[in-house]
Amino acid sequence: MADKQDPRSPVTRFLGALGNGTQIGDIWTKLSHGFTATLMEGQDKQISYEDSHGGIGIRIESLNKSFNGNQVLKEINLEILPGETFSLIGPSGTGKSVLLKHIVKLLEPDSGKIFIDGHDIHSQESSPRNYRYSMVFQSSALFNSLTVGENVGLWLREKRVCGEKQIRQIIREKLSLVGLDGKEEMRTSELSGGMRKRVAIARSLAMNPDLILYDEPTAELDPVTSDELARVIINLKEKVRLTTVIVSHDLNFALYLSDRVGMMHDGQIVEIGTPQQIKQSQNPIVRNFIYTTTKGIKGEDN
Repeated sequence: MADKQDPRSPVTRFLGALGNGTQIGDIWTKLSHGFTATLMEGQDKQISYEDSHGGIGIRIESLNKSFNGNQVLKEINLEILPGETFSLIGPSGTGKSVLLKHIVKLLEPDSGKIFIDGHDIHSQESSPRNYRYSMVFQSSALFNSLTVGENVGLWLREKRVCGEKQIRQIIREKLSLVGLDGKEEMRTSELSGGMRKRVAIARSLAMNPDLILYDEPTAELDPVTSDELARVIINLKEKVRLTTVIVSHDLNFALYLSDRVGMMHDGQIVEIGTPQQIKQSQNPIVRNFIYTTTKGIKGEDN
């Protein structure tokens, strides 16, 4: 049990209690409960808070992954452009979240390569580029013992990237971006599901990322709240230039806010296109998914 005088920060104490050097502890150390500082593995070099590429590109080449003889990813080839909002759609169990975990290095491929900002993230031959990425979890992963403002500012205080005055200003700015002005003192237990999602997004934005990833952002949300969340992400695209990758089974959500959409089926990406191209696709797998999830789109010509 932690001593009341334990000088460590809440994040450090949480990670220590959770992991104690185990694999799950390593995972949480990487993600820091929903955010991460850098992809410079094994280095302590500090990236200036103001440094940002304004969105970074991702290129995946011939990626394969199996678990216990079951091949989950099959020859995945994909390019996501800097500053693009890209969604991976498809039914549950098609490999969407597994692919996302490869991008954030929670999993290593059996074969194939992933390049982020032109760097092979699994290569040991050269030093990684300096950039930041952040992930918004399906569960939002907020600390219930902290206020909204404390959750948003957690990474900033943990990394000591700037003074307290600037931290408070950043908290206000990021909450304003997601439509939660003046909510710093609210407890997370007082928040609705949609508000929790927006706090999680604000917390991710607080680290000034080049890449932000969402894992099933509309899970457990009603259609109205999902629509509100989509508008928040669209508004962010207009105000903050970063690369956005979304994994979702919610077709309406993905079509509404994405620049391009990739359809996954049986561990493969079977089609990539703009929302309009996806709606007009003649691929029977895509058309069946659209028809069964979004009634009325199947016969649209415009």
